[in-house]
Parts: sequence; structure tokens; C-alpha cells
Amino acid sequence: MTIIVDDPRKNAIEALRASVSTSVWASNKQFVSDLKAEIKQHALASNPIIDVFNQGLLSLDAVKTIHLEYRHAIVQIFTDALLMAQFQTRQLEPRLSPGSKMPARFLLTLNILDEFGFQPGYDQSNYYKGNPAYAHYPLFEKVLDDLGVSDRERLHHIPSQIAADVRNFLELSFPNYNSVVALLAVAEEQVILYSPPLRESVKAIGGHVTDGYYHVHGVTTDQGTEAADDDHEDDLWYALMQGATSDQYDQIRYICLAYCDLWDKFWTFQYNVHCRHLFPTPLSALAENASRIIY
Repeated sequence: MTIIVDDPRKNAIEALRASVSTSVWASNKQFVSDLKAEIKQHALASNPIIDVFNQGLLSLDAVKTIHLEYRHAIVQIFTDALLMAQFQTRQLEPRLSPGSKMPARFLLTLNILDEFGFQPGYDQSNYYKGNPAYAHYPLFEKVLDDLGVSDRERLHHIPSQIAADVRNFLELSFPNYNSVVALLAVAEEQVILYSPPLRESVKAIGGHVTDGYYHVHGVTTDQGTEAADDDHEDDLWYALMQGATSDQYDQIRYICLAYCDLWDKFWTFQYNVHCRHLFPTPLSALAENASRIIY
């Protein structure tokens, strides 16, 4: 039997689909499609701070603080969550066939390779290309360097309660495979929505954005970047199409929308703290109970 190695993403998705029945795949695909549509209509997608970022209206101090908040909320733990998702694929095998965890691990690896600083192609020794200096977390730290944020400021930054809530919500999902995969997909959507505006806010105060962190965040159709967050989001939804069962739909939907609520509340908080001199009327905060989900 000839095993095709070209187009690894397609190969992994086909393996995911083959690991469950046609009816389960169709049901899960419809559930995911409906959930994605609901997420795209969420208030998170139109928070007013997006326009503030795009217009470059914020001061250097505001941009610095927002990046420290964002660092705590998601950047520091994103790869933790990806690795936990890879590990928790082991929950698939008691229900599915032996080896059924591997297509999902394979697909998640494509995201992890980007996050860790690998690059497509072969080096001069016909081996993988990459350098940990290109890992996304260190690239974000270089953004802070460029903004003039000292190591002391990073160490002693006290995150807002909402930044802590956003971080804790994702961390609470780590023990459950479908939960962490679903929330990672939401996180990727948030990255797609907010990375380009954040890039503009950094650019407006003279920050360097033509390479580095903001060059590798966004969508594949943006010709000015080398970003693939849309592919990675799709991959996570495909993983959920393999892993979800119909009795979990309500809970998965609930936590995804609660995570969107928290992110919208996070950005509303940043707006109210940093934009009041521009827009005196503060935005109303969302309900506090969104951060109190128990898995």
C-alpha cells in the first residue's frame, strides 16, 4: 500500500473522518458549523476597541499595558494548551479504535510546529528548518522589548481580574480533551480578530511589525504576513468533529460562548481603562458569572 505524504493537513483530516462513522461525522460537522456561525456573530467580533486599535489612537503606555494584559491572558499559556490537547487525545482511544488519537495529534502538530519556530522546507542537511528564536512566545517578548517594556515591568505586572479570568478559564479546560480543543479554536478566532488591529496599534506608535510576532499572526489570505491562524482554527474544529459526541454538544457550546463572553469583557475592560479620554461614556461590562464555569 502506498502512503501519501504530500498535503499532510488533508491526510490528517481524512484519517479523522475515517475514524468515526459517517453519521457521527455528519452530525458533528453540522454542530461545529452552527457553533462557528454563532461565534462569528458574537459581540467579540465587533468590540469598539478594534476601531481604536485600527486608527492608532492609543498612547505608548496604553499599548504597553494592553500587551502585558494580553500576555497574561493567552500568550504565555497558548502552547501549554496545545500540548495538553495533544496529551488528552488519549481520551479518544477507549471509545474509538486503537491509534485513533494519532491523526488528531498529527494535525495539532502543524500548529505546534509554527508555535515552536519550525518553518516549512528542508535545511542544507536535508533536515527540518527552524529556530526556537522564531517561536511565537519569544517573538511576543520581542514586541515588548520594542515597546520598551523592561523585565522588571513584566515580572511585577499585576494582571487585571478579567485577564486572570480569561487565562484561568482556558487552564480549567486542560483535563478534558473536547473542552480544550474547542476553546483553542475560539482562541484562534480571537487571534484572527484582534492580531491585525493590535498590529496597527503598535505600528502607530512606531513599533516594528514587518516581521516577528505580528508577521506570523492573522490569516493565510493576508499577503503581507506569513500567518496561518485560520488553518489552525479549522484544524481544531476538525479535531472536535472526531472527538465530540452528541451528548456533549450543549456543554461545548456553553463553554465556547462563555469564553467569547470573557474575551469580550477583557477587551471592554481595556477600552474603559485606556479609551475614556477618547470616548467618555464607558462600555457596560458583561455578567461576572461567565468565568465561573465548572468542567
